[in-house]
Amino acid sequence: MKLFLTSGGLPPETIKEFFKLLNKKPKGIKLCFDTTASYGEHPKGNPWYVKKDRQQLLDLGFKVMELDLRTENKKSLKEKLKNIDVIFVEGGNTFYLLKYVRESGFDKVIKLLLKKKMIYVGVSAGSIIAGLNIDSAGWKHADRNIVNLKDLTGLKLVPFVITPHTDETNIEVIKKCASKANYPVIALSDKQAALIKGKTKRIVGIGNKLIFNTTDRF
Repeated sequence: MKLFLTSGGLPPETIKEFFKLLNKKPKGIKLCFDTTASYGEHPKGNPWYVKKDRQQLLDLGFKVMELDLRTENKKSLKEKLKNIDVIFVEGGNTFYLLKYVRESGFDKVIKLLLKKKMIYVGVSAGSIIAGLNIDSAGWKHADRNIVNLKDLTGLKLVPFVITPHTDETNIEVIKKCASKANYPVIALSDKQAALIKGKTKRIVGIGNKLIFNTTDRF
């Protein structure tokens, strides 16, 4: 499987590594842009960060198809995603996103498609759900569990948990929360991403690598 789990999208510090993962130029590549999580923060959708990321993808030359999991089911997802090269799961409210990931059947469909060479790109909430669980969504008082989600199990596409938007203002909170966790945690700044290609995993971008509860090398 190929995954590019980011904190803040595709900044200059990581985008070259993303292009290497694509292994071809973006022009003409079919990309599905999932904005579901953003509705958990902005009921009308299309907030500034969604507009920014969508425009960047279009400017890069991707052929962008919009997706909102709230109106999908397993059958419709299989049909819409069968010829997609890249799935780009945008940020927003992580609890809200995971609710519709499960209700739509996306959690089942995505695992099959990733085995068929689709690339998964996550931004913030989209990266968090790829991990073992979404516990970190509640760290730093970031997301509110507005959907009263009880089961916080993630997609388990990767054997760790991502905590995004790490900086000097919240690092001590992250260290404290990670120290109480019994699973590996990767804290990413907005200038970093976790790149997974098969059994290979690396943190790309600039800044210190903040990894907790594991001796695995990144």
